[in-house]
Amino acid sequence: MATITATMAGTVLSLTVVEGAQIAAGQDVAVLESMKMEIPILSDFGGRVKRVWVTEGQFVNEGDPLLDVEE
Repeated sequence: MATITATMAGTVLSLTVVEGAQIAAGQDVAVLESMKMEIPILSDFGGRVKRVWVTEGQFVNEGDPLLDVEE
């Protein structure tokens, strides 16, 4: 199991995957908003989303878990 984490502090603007979804390496999985900029979060690996830890509108800190992925 691998975890996709926030690359910086910000607000979760959108999630582009749901639990159970199959994702590919390099795929957008979320968008964070920080300092009025939108930052896409990309998956470093492919697999199935096992758990989504955040909701849209939630504030996260750098390193906070966003998704768990079963490779």
